[in-house]
Amino acid sequence: MNELPPFGLGHPGTELRRQLVAAVLAGEKTATAGLAEDDEAPPRSGDRFVLHDAEERPVGIVEVTEARILPAGEIDLDFARDEGEGFQSVEDWRIAHERFFERSIDPDTRIVAIHFRLVDRL
Repeated sequence: MNELPPFGLGHPGTELRRQLVAAVLAGEKTATAGLAEDDEAPPRSGDRFVLHDAEERPVGIVEVTEARILPAGEIDLDFARDEGEGFQSVEDWRIAHERFFERSIDPDTRIVAIHFRLVDRL
């Protein structure tokens, strides 16, 4: 398990991390999004990561089922809903992510869009 990289959801020690991890463990969250770095390649399908709770304890193993970098304008409602945070529109998704990233997200902002599945609870 120590050889697997961490699967970062929210920030450690926060209520958001608690909510996101709980949603993964409940099977409600099967996607996540991040800002793409210029030289970043997305994870590959089959890559596995350790999911940590808010206190940084390992609680699960997740496996990437799909990952791609795309413009924010291509995020659709299905992806927003797969994030398991109750988004009712892509606009809800954008506003929440602007708050989290502390920056605006325009249609050309490059997003790492990842679908995953929980493969093991620890």
